[in-house]
Amino acid sequence: MTYQEVLEAAKSCIGPYCKACPICNGKACGNSMPGPGSKFPGNVAARNYEKWQDVCVNMDTLNSNAAPDISFTLFGHKFRAPVFVAPLGALKLHYGDKHSDQTYNAIMLKAAAEYGVMGFTGDGVDPQIMIDAVKDMVETGGFGVPTIKPWNKEAVFEKLDILNQNGIFAAAMDVDGAGLPFLKAMNPNAGSKTVAEMMEIIDYANMPFIVKGIMTVAGAKKAVEAGAKGIVVSNHGGRVQGGTPSTREVLPAIADAVKGQTVIFVDGGIRSGVDVFRAIALGADAVLIGRPILNSIYGAGAEGFNVFMDKITSELTSTMTMCGTSSLSAISQDSVCLP
Repeated sequence: MTYQEVLEAAKSCIGPYCKACPICNGKACGNSMPGPGSKFPGNVAARNYEKWQDVCVNMDTLNSNAAPDISFTLFGHKFRAPVFVAPLGALKLHYGDKHSDQTYNAIMLKAAAEYGVMGFTGDGVDPQIMIDAVKDMVETGGFGVPTIKPWNKEAVFEKLDILNQNGIFAAAMDVDGAGLPFLKAMNPNAGSKTVAEMMEIIDYANMPFIVKGIMTVAGAKKAVEAGAKGIVVSNHGGRVQGGTPSTREVLPAIADAVKGQTVIFVDGGIRSGVDVFRAIALGADAVLIGRPILNSIYGAGAEGFNVFMDKITSELTSTMTMCGTSSLSAISQDSVCLP
């Protein structure tokens, strides 16, 4: 199948909020809440996409013609590419009845492992979602990153006990979900975390811990202080807080502040291999991609996943060739032109 055929197949079974658009740019679903769209004023997902397009890549073909190496090593393990699957949740509510969180995760985690990359999984009010995701990860050798909501400490520790017992590769917390109403309803309630609280959570985990939802230099420094082995520059596509800048706009300053102290992922609006190149040039070590991968799995399951990954990795390889960068480490700010 081609990528366009995969998207056409997805249109028949996805919705009502997501439209499986040819370019997932956040416009058709803006202000569609609940769902994939942005919270009022409904422009954050679109801004994420548009700001990557403002960055031009600098061509330089007076270089070796050797095939670029796009492999990426994370926490001691070598992956095929610096492209990982972003966590998604409440699929039936947001994307239609074809998949539950569990059926989507089962397909995605296995397909990602077989491709040589890895998926992050979401969390929800049903604890079975994470339990089932862990079972799927165990079948792939433990590869995956369960992303825990910022519940109260007791609930977080219960989830980490499961991850610790099953030898999961890494864990994450999407701290940008702190404003979700069901967290505030907990007793004791949940949500925002202090550095001391995050440090206690990270120390409890027996695996590298990633903090997702970092949008400022101060936030990045606090995550590093708490012991995070990775951070994800992410604004949740504007679904939790409207009116935020794009992840592209804040990434360079965050990278300047903490590059080398923690692994920097970026999530939000990355839709092509050219975008992956742009992200690495501006300081990211790797990227997360969510909705286009979800669309591909809705359209054609594991085959759809492979079609999308082949597309984005070939685009990344081609861009690196045309820009004279033979490895990911050779990509720098000199490789792009900012507006």
